[in-house]
Amino acid sequence: MSKVYTRDYWETVLSALTPEGRHFINGKLRAAVTGETFTRARPMDGKPGATVARGGAVDIDAAVKSARTAFESGVWRRKEPLEKKKIMLNWADLIRAHGEELAMLETLDVGKPIMASLNVDVRLCADGIQFYGEMIDKLYDEIAPTGPYARALVRKVPLGVIGVITPWNYPMIIDAWKLGPAIAAGNSVVLKPAEQSSLTAIRLASLAVEAGLPAGVFNVVTGYGEETGKPLALHMDVDMIAFTGSTEVGKLIMGYAAQSNVKRVALELGGKSPLVVFEDADLDAAASAVAWGCFYNSGETCHASTRLIVHRSVQDALIAKIEAVTKSDIALRHPLDPTAQIGALIEEAHLEKVLSLVAVGEKEGARRAFGAERVMTETGGFYVSPGLFVDMTNDMSLARQEIFGPVLAAIAFETEEEALRIANDTIYGLAGAVFTKDIDRAHRFSEAIHAGTVWINTYDMSNFATPFGGFKQSGFGRDRSVHAIDKYCDYKTIWQQFG
Repeated sequence: MSKVYTRDYWETVLSALTPEGRHFINGKLRAAVTGETFTRARPMDGKPGATVARGGAVDIDAAVKSARTAFESGVWRRKEPLEKKKIMLNWADLIRAHGEELAMLETLDVGKPIMASLNVDVRLCADGIQFYGEMIDKLYDEIAPTGPYARALVRKVPLGVIGVITPWNYPMIIDAWKLGPAIAAGNSVVLKPAEQSSLTAIRLASLAVEAGLPAGVFNVVTGYGEETGKPLALHMDVDMIAFTGSTEVGKLIMGYAAQSNVKRVALELGGKSPLVVFEDADLDAAASAVAWGCFYNSGETCHASTRLIVHRSVQDALIAKIEAVTKSDIALRHPLDPTAQIGALIEEAHLEKVLSLVAVGEKEGARRAFGAERVMTETGGFYVSPGLFVDMTNDMSLARQEIFGPVLAAIAFETEEEALRIANDTIYGLAGAVFTKDIDRAHRFSEAIHAGTVWINTYDMSNFATPFGGFKQSGFGRDRSVHAIDKYCDYKTIWQQFG
């Protein structure tokens, strides 16, 4: 019989929680060398959150040395594949066993609904670690074709020490996207989580060691980007940086790689994804996809469907349906309310940014159809209602900038050629979608959208078998799928000559 969750139940879990905020280096919890810490306001209510170690370059250096020692010793990479697989599967099981604790830590940090943290984020984190654990004993090297007097082995070898920098919108999920393949490939990792979302990263590291992962293979250093992320990206003994975050910071990461040791870089960056609805589309299906695609996680999703490109003849009908879906199905409530579908924005500064962009949009001529207002102020938290703007052109700020909030821009079109031009008129290329009953147009249009993922008559459907990443200024390199392992490895040729 499944457990019935209530607000009181989650309040009890929260009251019993003692979050750990220290670094995790070489298998042990450590305070910052300076002893400094920081505390953030909780997104759900504005109250002081957990105390977290404020790391610096010296802490990063200690973590990198730990990771390098573990890698060079071969304590993990030389272990039998079946044994490595068992450890990672055990790690996934422990994540599931501690699901309520991890979910509460995630909600405490980032303000998302507790049931989403439990049923989506914890689940997908565990599934990701399991997926790559299962892959370990199924990775093969190659023998290249040669003449009869030579044998050429082509081996896929781990890079060494991987620096991972992850964002605050889906901490556990994106951690798994990078930790799973990097560690499965035989590397050691230093993870720098966003300063807004440190708690689950620390707990994941302790669970990994409990599962049998050798000390030093997975390290966590918490702190601010300039103080910890930058030293990690500049470190001369880090072989690669895997980063998910804004395009602006991604450009800095590339510069740091060039300034240091020409380390490899994989970037999953911003998005302004188009969802194109033609006049023959199923408007009910499109309305649901648009609303959930844009407003889920309070719009704090890199591939959110924030640009609705809709045929003018069905625009009014579709917008009415989107508003109805939003008000009936997407409940904005306190994150500890089990019925909440969306919760708080990450912090007050981000809330102010979202509202300032809304104000700019209105000055430029965008008209508010509904929402996009600060609400639930009595809680002390940071909440913005889902909102939609019409009378827009694609050169307006609401259509160009990644708002990272629950704000949807609707742009009307007349012809297929115009719709495609608008869809591709962006610096980003992370995702997109097309809704039409014309299968020829669906495939023609989906091929023409310049994005890493394009959906037909749906949105945000995926699994670990499909790669995820972007084109243009949405970055390069892929998370998820077997292809994700490739970027954490390199090919080594071993040629043996006979006679």
